[in-house]
Amino acid sequence: MLTSLAHLIVRRKWAFVAAWIVLTIFGAYAAGQVSKRWLEQFSIPGYSAYEANQRTIQTFGNGAQPPLVVTFSAKGDVREQAGIAAAVAAGAAANPGSRASSYFTTQNDAYVSKDGRTTFAQIYPAGFATFGSLSNAKVTLAAIRAKAPPGVDVHITGQFPLQEASGGGGGPSVVIEALIGGIGAFFILLFVFGTLPAVLMPLLVAVASILNTFTLVWALTYLTDVSVIVQFLVALVGLGVAIDYALLIIFRFREELAHGRSVEESLVETMTHAGRSVIVSGSTVAIGLLSMVIIPVPVIRSIGIGGLLIPIVSVIAAITLLPAMLAIMGTRINSLRVLPKRMVDSDKESPFWRRWATVVIKRPRTVAILGIAIVVLLLIPASQMNPADAESRFLPGKGDAVVGRTILQNAGITAGVVKPFDILLEGNTSDEAAARVVKAVEAVPGVVGAAAPAGWAKGDKRVIEAFSAYDGSSRQTRPVITALQKRALPAAAAAIGGGTRVTLGGTAAEERDFVHAVYSKFPWVLLFVVVLTYLLLMRAFRSVLLPLKAVLLNLVSLGAAYGIIVFIFQQGHLSEAIWNVHATQAIISWIPLMIFAFLYGLSMDYEVFMLTRMREAYDETGDTPHAVALGLARTGKLVTSAALVLMFAFFVLSTSGGSVDIKQFGVGLAAGIIFDATVIRALLVPALMQLMGRWNWWLPKPLERMLFLHKPDRAL
Repeated sequence: MLTSLAHLIVRRKWAFVAAWIVLTIFGAYAAGQVSKRWLEQFSIPGYSAYEANQRTIQTFGNGAQPPLVVTFSAKGDVREQAGIAAAVAAGAAANPGSRASSYFTTQNDAYVSKDGRTTFAQIYPAGFATFGSLSNAKVTLAAIRAKAPPGVDVHITGQFPLQEASGGGGGPSVVIEALIGGIGAFFILLFVFGTLPAVLMPLLVAVASILNTFTLVWALTYLTDVSVIVQFLVALVGLGVAIDYALLIIFRFREELAHGRSVEESLVETMTHAGRSVIVSGSTVAIGLLSMVIIPVPVIRSIGIGGLLIPIVSVIAAITLLPAMLAIMGTRINSLRVLPKRMVDSDKESPFWRRWATVVIKRPRTVAILGIAIVVLLLIPASQMNPADAESRFLPGKGDAVVGRTILQNAGITAGVVKPFDILLEGNTSDEAAARVVKAVEAVPGVVGAAAPAGWAKGDKRVIEAFSAYDGSSRQTRPVITALQKRALPAAAAAIGGGTRVTLGGTAAEERDFVHAVYSKFPWVLLFVVVLTYLLLMRAFRSVLLPLKAVLLNLVSLGAAYGIIVFIFQQGHLSEAIWNVHATQAIISWIPLMIFAFLYGLSMDYEVFMLTRMREAYDETGDTPHAVALGLARTGKLVTSAALVLMFAFFVLSTSGGSVDIKQFGVGLAAGIIFDATVIRALLVPALMQLMGRWNWWLPKPLERMLFLHKPDRAL
């Protein structure tokens, strides 16, 4: 099929290019239109804390966002400063539709420090939180300070203000980040190919792939909600994947030209071999992203479905648009040389990789042991990974939010006020029922206070506020949440009777809902990806053991990527020096899942590139050492170059001024890609294949018939 497609493209090359130009121009228009249709809200349907928060906002118009935490400090007892109550009211008025709590609405000392000099108030903004939510802290602070008594120091902190102080909500736009990634890719490609046509073609393919993916995503938004996060993935992952596939095609095309074949013959050979590798590689990326539909979180599912379009479009562009451009350029792809040929000669085997291949063939055990030792060192921190949101004390930055956080800490007020428990009482909302719930909640170990603020009742619903002794994202708060959900609140509801319902809500409880929703289904995600990838690669490589090795090493590569981000961000090695992030003691809960979804397929690309060439060499000679050495020598530079392009794109994401989670995501992908291309593909893959010998190619006859491989496919 690919051979026929190659001949068709040669005959209709201008038609293919013209069609892609028209589609890409429309894609630029679609990219502008889709920017108005992104999903910016977060939901976890069916989970108790999320549903309680939704019922709260439906009744009160607020409660879906974490509160602004206003601190008041005085030289004497703040409870005697009558003007503070009016200042809190002014802050609430600056946030129309909000509700507020404080010592002055509860008469509860849980809102006051032990020395009586510091108190805090909670202001819950109206409406839903979005990925770009801003806290309105500056306006609120100005309104409060205008009403605050003289001599009272006022600051505002809270989850959103602290995220803004740490860089969340800032950073370049998706266009700027893609442009920076493209510039980096240009210079990497320049040192790979050395000629302008060969450098510019992958970038043109990337532009076409990205913009046409936006067209499909725009259409997808009319069928389902698509997360705003997808735009960054399309731009940066699309850039890297499209260039990866273009690199493989151009490498092979120039190699075939160097062997003396005509342009059409070279293109046919390229499509037959490299084109099939691109299809297999794209399929593995697609499988990893498709697995996200198993997770019962709409945002995650939309990322999976939207991300799935990235490899699909990139593959189509690589096997249609790029061959058409190559057919037009022909041997002129080697013209307009910018760097001397002695510095850059991608048409031949790399001398370095040929020498390294010789080392691996001679000492496979030593190389394998070295690779395994490096992997083990990184798997140790990976085993300590704590998927959770960062505690407020670990968020970097400066400004009023950080000052407010410090005041709370110095006053001995729990960090639990940043993400308080909001307990929804439904049915019997009398003062007696509320007091019973407050008493039951305060009896739970790890709860330092609870109150039923005045004005927090409406209809058959009432909200009670409580504070954990620990940060809402800390490990210590988890058993507190469990105790409230499983024991204290059900017991309180039963004691009140009359069908009363008491449900734990608030940001901290909803975060735990998210972790449960994601990671309770993760074994199924893993099974789905591993089984489909194994079957796909078994058919592609006609082997039982090669795909098994590929899947296992890919999982090892993922574990190493996790180890790297744990070492950097959770444990804090170099994170502050490079990214201005203190040790967070956690990896943001969605990061491991997203790294798995993208890195599994992307790193498998390099395995496919290498094994395809090794399989081809083995089919020609029947000599395993020769096949391993030739495959490594031919693809070593390709894999390294492709990895550098992707690594740079992801590293840009980590340094763009975004929040901590974006930094972790970018570093995890960048580190995972480069680790995979070096330790896994340069050390472990060739060494293990050399040790496995003829077992690499073993495929029982029954399996061969089941996979429709009745005879060897020498065109792999």
